Amino acid sequence: MKSLQTFLKQPGVLSIAILAVVLLVVFPAIFDNFRLNLIGKYLTYAFVAIGLVVLWGWGGVLSLGQGVFFGLGGYCMAMFLKLEASDPITTKIQSTPGIPDFMDWNQITALPIWWQPFNSLTFSLIAVVAVPSILAFIVSYAMFKRRVGGVYFAIITQAVALILTTLIIGLQGYTGGVNGMTDLKTIHGWDTRTDEAKIILYYACAGMLLLFVVIGTFIQRSKFGTLLLAMRDKEDRVRFSGYDVSMFKVAAFCLAAAVSGVGGAFFALQVGFMSPSFVGIVPSIELVILAAVGGRLSLVGAVYGALIVNASKTIFSESFPDLWLFLMAALFIGVTMAFPLGLAGLFESHVKPWWVRNSAERHKIRARLKELENSPDEAPTLEEQNATVSAMAVPADGPDSLVMRRSSV
Repeated sequence: MKSLQTFLKQPGVLSIAILAVVLLVVFPAIFDNFRLNLIGKYLTYAFVAIGLVVLWGWGGVLSLGQGVFFGLGGYCMAMFLKLEASDPITTKIQSTPGIPDFMDWNQITALPIWWQPFNSLTFSLIAVVAVPSILAFIVSYAMFKRRVGGVYFAIITQAVALILTTLIIGLQGYTGGVNGMTDLKTIHGWDTRTDEAKIILYYACAGMLLLFVVIGTFIQRSKFGTLLLAMRDKEDRVRFSGYDVSMFKVAAFCLAAAVSGVGGAFFALQVGFMSPSFVGIVPSIELVILAAVGGRLSLVGAVYGALIVNASKTIFSESFPDLWLFLMAALFIGVTMAFPLGLAGLFESHVKPWWVRNSAERHKIRARLKELENSPDEAPTLEEQNATVSAMAVPADGPDSLVMRRSSV
């Protein structure tokens, strides 16, 4: 028991344990399949949020184009799912059976060579991580090696998001265009649209997210995490110490991109479609809001931020369809102005000190009671032996003012 208490007292362990209970026990117990699938969609955005914690909160590099990597991961998974849904039997009414429907609509008569590797699930899973990471490396290496940072880097990432969105829409015959890829329904014959499959996908998504939170916690405590924090606060000092600051930033950017790609893949699996609407500038900024509201310094806070913001978006859009955008803006502005470090910062600055202070007070009271019970006072009389022992104190006086009182039964 003591070893368990010691383990839970380590920084971050208790908060991760509580998050695991909420995601794996509480939500499945209180929500139906529809709402649980909706929460699963929210959790896919949380992958991007925890990537932003590493990149922005710890590394001090703000990216306004993380939707690019979320979308690339989603498209890599969607390409595999679309090819499986486009078998010759299912597409026999097309002019060219065996290719995705949007290719047939655009008079493409053969599957492009760069689509063919996505017939393999293994290749697709590797591409979910590799493709966003490679693009992130190309962009970040070119920028950070030239010491481009701050607002200039944020604008460049926005430009990348705009370019990729335009490219996806323009290549309609190869990407599905503005409509995206739809009718994504099976993995090796396993129907992902059933209630049972949606529950399995929810647990898989939540489990992978918790794994990344744990890995992120280890990264924060590692030398790499320490250097990220040092670069955020004193970049020149780290550079003068002999470290290649630019490559550490590249590594953080690639790590955030890879995690975002995994989130996009789970989105394609759970929602059943992928479109360029998740790649552009607006969704990328919305993803930054998740980290800002939850707390850009906290991995667990980013997950709660993703849940709270997206749940608020759903509630506001259902209840106030004409005003929900204004309400979302008010939520973001209000939280960021009142709590610059997000909800996690509020917990660290107010809730946690209050809890520690009260816990210390209770510990002192228990210690004082034990001291009074074991004090070498005069032995109680026969009448006092059957008396009830209680401790009384004036709260303002503190634990040291506790005295023993005996009353007859």
